Amino acid sequence: MSNVTGFNPPKMTPAIWKTELLSGLTVALALVPEAVAFAFVAGVHPLVGLYAAFMVGLITALIGGRPGMISGATGALAVVMVALVAEHGVEYLFATVVLMGILQILAGIFRLGRFIRLVPHAVMLGFVNGLAIVIFLAQLGQFKVQGTAEPGHGLGGGEWLSGAPLYTMLGLVVLTMAIIWLLPKVTNVIPAPLAGIVVVALIVIGLNLDVPRVGDMAEIAGGLPAFHIPMVPLNWATFEIILPYALILAAIGLIESLLTLNLVGQMTDQRGGASQECIAQGVANTVTGFFGGMGGCAMIGQSMINVKSGGRTRIAGIAAALFLLSFILFASPLIEQIPLAALVGVMFMVVIGTFAWNTFRIMRVSTKFASFVTILVTVVTVMEDLAIAVVVGVIVSALQYAWVNASRISAKAYTTPEGGKVYQVQGPLFFGSAAGFGELFDVKNDPALVIVDFADSRVADQSALNAIEELATKYHEVDKEIELRHLSADCRGLLEQTGLIVTESDDDPDYQLAANYKVQTGLFAGGH
Repeated sequence: MSNVTGFNPPKMTPAIWKTELLSGLTVALALVPEAVAFAFVAGVHPLVGLYAAFMVGLITALIGGRPGMISGATGALAVVMVALVAEHGVEYLFATVVLMGILQILAGIFRLGRFIRLVPHAVMLGFVNGLAIVIFLAQLGQFKVQGTAEPGHGLGGGEWLSGAPLYTMLGLVVLTMAIIWLLPKVTNVIPAPLAGIVVVALIVIGLNLDVPRVGDMAEIAGGLPAFHIPMVPLNWATFEIILPYALILAAIGLIESLLTLNLVGQMTDQRGGASQECIAQGVANTVTGFFGGMGGCAMIGQSMINVKSGGRTRIAGIAAALFLLSFILFASPLIEQIPLAALVGVMFMVVIGTFAWNTFRIMRVSTKFASFVTILVTVVTVMEDLAIAVVVGVIVSALQYAWVNASRISAKAYTTPEGGKVYQVQGPLFFGSAAGFGELFDVKNDPALVIVDFADSRVADQSALNAIEELATKYHEVDKEIELRHLSADCRGLLEQTGLIVTESDDDPDYQLAANYKVQTGLFAGGH
């Protein structure tokens, strides 16, 4: 059922079926308030968020790149959608979600998901820690008086709870967390998060405690999602409106999904599946846009709940989606009675389990720059959003890598018995080190023959080729001959394209390294 490298699905025994189904039920219960909350953030009806959670969750569970991952409506996407909905309406959102899905499918076809490998470990730490803080902050809205939310403004817009209601809420949250922490030490018959939700719900309902419940957020009853073509003009003006939003949403969705894929893979010892996940997310969003959903991506919080509850196959994700649909169709009166305190307690335990507490130990032994990147990505994730944080982290890391490599360019010089001078270049020659490369040579005082040996270097880009060409020009202007040794075949071909005439030696090795390529005299006559 899965072609993920390094993952062999377990044999489906009755015990595993029970674990997967109960894990899916736990995830579904946690999905309800989050989907409703994100729908409010985006400025759409709660059912738009619930339908997205169902359809995106079901499709990605069926064909996604990582069994165990959970997808649905997310806050990272909702905060981008709100401006589109406010200005153009929900129908434009549906059209945008369809285009977003198509872009994600193309990303999967062209295997762009593999570029997630370029994300450094320091950025991953910042991503995990930032997401944990964001999940924690998102739960604080449940400690406000419910029923005051307006579309586009999120939940929890009222006053903070105080007095007995606050203490009751806190007590139930702590009780839920205690059950989740203690139950695995006694038995694994039922997932601890599900037990926490059930026990606290029974206490609240049995004692008729006056605490916020799911029904205080919104009514979740509804029918099956119906096929619906977005009612927007099919013209270029519409495309210009939705394309920028679709690009941003597709990028955010894929970044969050692929980073979650890596995180779940580390926990479950699975590899691969990035391109498959891109396609799955794209198909899910394309379908969702045609069924009145707000789109979505992987959810790190729900994925952690699933994995920690024992979910390891596609069954748990499929079950979560189907349970969620059954809540909408049949069980809304019951689900609306679940106290928010129980779900907050579950999410607080997710925060504790998600945050990389070893970050502080790693920062003590890692470089100051790596620690800086981790803190930077964490802060930007909390203050802005995940996509911006990851992009900033990768760019900063890449610039630092380029700077370090630029400073490594050097050369050892010695004189041959024939009176020529050899420069043995050390370190990569690329755009960052091109300026330093030219400063290694003493053109004015060098002898008539200068040999530049690249055996310990690598010509990496056009800036490097230009630096070699400029060096050759300087030596030619003072009537001195320059030879290039140990250049690879691809470098030789590129140098020939720049106008440098080189002659191939007979002793070129079979692995396409070239030696003794001589710059012909007279090449630069008439100026450069």
